[in-house]
Amino acid sequence: MRRRAVLKAAGVAALLASTGASAVARAEGSSNPAWPALFQEWVPEIFAPLPDPPEHTEAIVIGSGFGAAVTALRLAEAGVRNTVLERGSRWPNDPWREIFTGDDLPDGRGFWHRTTFTGVTKVPMSFVDFGGVLDVTEYPGIDVWRAAAVGGGSVIFTGAMVAPPKKLFDSVFAGIVDYDELDRVYFPRVRQMLRLSPMPSDVYNSAPFTHSRVWDQQVRAAGYEPQPNDSAFNWDIVRGELAGTTRASATASRSNLGNSNGAKFDLNQNYLRYAEATGKTGIYPGHRVDSIAQEGNRYVVTVSKLAPTGQVLATRTLTCDKLFLGAGSVGTSELLVRAQATGALRNLNEHIGDGWGTNGDVVLARGAQALAGVGGGVPSASRIFDQSGTPLTLENWYVPGIPVDTGAIASLGMVLDPTRARFGYDSAANRVALSWSRRTQDTVLAACRAVDDRIAERGRAIIDYTPIGYDAQAFFTAHPLGGAVLGRATDAYGRVHGHPGLYVMDGAALPGSTATVNPSLTITAVAERNIENILRSGR
Repeated sequence: MRRRAVLKAAGVAALLASTGASAVARAEGSSNPAWPALFQEWVPEIFAPLPDPPEHTEAIVIGSGFGAAVTALRLAEAGVRNTVLERGSRWPNDPWREIFTGDDLPDGRGFWHRTTFTGVTKVPMSFVDFGGVLDVTEYPGIDVWRAAAVGGGSVIFTGAMVAPPKKLFDSVFAGIVDYDELDRVYFPRVRQMLRLSPMPSDVYNSAPFTHSRVWDQQVRAAGYEPQPNDSAFNWDIVRGELAGTTRASATASRSNLGNSNGAKFDLNQNYLRYAEATGKTGIYPGHRVDSIAQEGNRYVVTVSKLAPTGQVLATRTLTCDKLFLGAGSVGTSELLVRAQATGALRNLNEHIGDGWGTNGDVVLARGAQALAGVGGGVPSASRIFDQSGTPLTLENWYVPGIPVDTGAIASLGMVLDPTRARFGYDSAANRVALSWSRRTQDTVLAACRAVDDRIAERGRAIIDYTPIGYDAQAFFTAHPLGGAVLGRATDAYGRVHGHPGLYVMDGAALPGSTATVNPSLTITAVAERNIENILRSGR
């Protein structure tokens, strides 16, 4: 058995190498101008003429992810006309067309204006420069994965939306946000809006989710009881994939770069759709915000109108009475740090750019206890919490980026990591950046690996993926948080100190961690809490 396991591991290594070779071969034509023409043929909707936003709106919302979408809807319901500006495209869904590309052999639809990518499998991929859905922002010591699409992170996340443990939440948020209020009012509100539910038993027991069942068996053998994860996936569409009535996506290792058939109940299907239906919200894709400033009682927003190819079609200046920042931790922090450094927002305090963290993200893989296929179902069925050392969560995950079943049992780890970084401004390059400690990532990885190795041993995993390079892609985060933290850069509800009418509504407001769980539920619930307080107070 050991010999067979070693041979299989060697086979996986060879597979990874051949996948890379295939990607390189495919990329030989990646600069070919035919690629954008193909994208236009496959997804003509994103090439349609872009409407122009009004010159002045009562409120502008920058971004269209979880915090921004909540803000747009609640403003609209309160009668406040608002303009939503999103740099990425508005991608459609279709039960059979390949709207989005896959992780295994991606093309330009997958990535925001870059031509290479090395993911958790460490296989280099090449493709044409295009306005795809995943922006991989590179800083010294860390790569940050963030969205570039209408719907923000809801288009590219894995759907898990989990409430943090109260004790850990309180230790991270230090009383600025009342956990009991979130648990009583805002978590339930978000669960209802996004139709969150755990994986049904028929889906769990299907072939693509063999890895979920093996994961649960192994953690039980190690003495844990797996807890079900609430998910934003539409289980009826997942069932349709299993029945062959729609293109396979959520059951075929596709999620990081979008689900073509709409299997994720993303923000385009709820908050943003409901906001537009009021007639008070206008959503404008292809509009990148380059700078923000205050002039008198109005805020000034400079935008570039972008074609999907990256061509700048126009540059305009828009104004509003109230400005809501929802461009994500990196996007919102960049705008504020640059505005402070250039004097465009002169009254920002010393906490702007501070308190940034990775949510303690780590990805790992161990082997199954038998040489058999484990499937490529994407939704995460379950998680465990461990506090034998540094508190952490391991969550059942799928394996992205490999076109065949390798037998790997993957986990997403989220560690209670206190490390924080600060964004700084490089005036020569007009660039906002940060650096992240390799030592921090090594510490976070070691904490997760200790737990995962114990599970592998007691669960009788027969393959160690560490030697072939899959285990632990230690240098990325998909959960960037902080940069304009509640109670520091803002008041307890996101009002930016020194600039009335300016608000932070997204992950930038959270203090670098959501206490060992995926941030999306907390970001959305805190945004619901904050916009309710802002509208109620009238300021």
